[in-house]
Amino acid sequence: MTSVLERISVDRVVFSVEFMPPRDDADEQILWRAIRELEGLDPAFVSVTYGAGGSRRDRTIRTTGRVARETTLVPMAHLTAVDHSVAELRNVIGWYAAVGVHNVLALRGDPPGDPMGEWVKHPQGLTYASELVQLVRELGDFCVGVAAFPYGHPRAHDLDVDADHLVRKIQAGADFAIGQLCYDADDFLRLRDRVASRGCDAPILPGVMPLTTPKMLGKTVELSGAPVPANIAARLEPLVDDPKAFRAEGIDVVTEMCERFIAEGVNVLHFYTFNRSKATKEVLGRLGLVPSRTA
Repeated sequence: MTSVLERISVDRVVFSVEFMPPRDDADEQILWRAIRELEGLDPAFVSVTYGAGGSRRDRTIRTTGRVARETTLVPMAHLTAVDHSVAELRNVIGWYAAVGVHNVLALRGDPPGDPMGEWVKHPQGLTYASELVQLVRELGDFCVGVAAFPYGHPRAHDLDVDADHLVRKIQAGADFAIGQLCYDADDFLRLRDRVASRGCDAPILPGVMPLTTPKMLGKTVELSGAPVPANIAARLEPLVDDPKAFRAEGIDVVTEMCERFIAEGVNVLHFYTFNRSKATKEVLGRLGLVPSRTA
């Protein structure tokens, strides 16, 4: 077994990519085209999300298993506690092990239907991500990741409390953390500093997503729960009626942020792809992380 921690504990800058489980057969073709295009670039690992509120769970398991069997990639499966009893979670973890997946991102998850709604625990389920980390650890030789929130979790009282929660997840057995999507490098770097000040040196990966359309810009607000930084909005909003110019500027924005991360000692960049590869490859090419002819 190759663990995510092994793949990211290197003395050079590397990247990882995240995919979503396909909704139907057409989606599956698009997804696998992206997987094959990125496979040759040797990402440190690829992750497959669990779907909102735990939906599309079966497709997540099937897709992650297929990545393990049919590609050279190192797969990581997402797992959430949403609407699952502990018995069901044990079954899912067992399924992952059975299909050769031994890297898991353990998440409490968002309430189904309304990501900002009140969390309701399953009667026989878990309340905290730290409990899910412990469960995964108990059930096998897994490498476990958790989520980090540069802007703070929507339900956290403040950023220091949120940093305390992240450290507790790592103390529960997590090996690394992946940051929620953000477009302000300083927010991520301050999170890293808060965690380090608590004596925790687990790797934290920034989550980035190439901005290619106004719709994607709106999606970032939905995913992060935070407004687009004013300086980025000032660059992109005047271009919303010019798709080509918007895309070019969006790629510039993300490339510049990644350059800042690298300058500040970040050596793993986690790309949210929305099951497309072209924009991610462009950014990677401009960063010099893949040969320019592949970008």
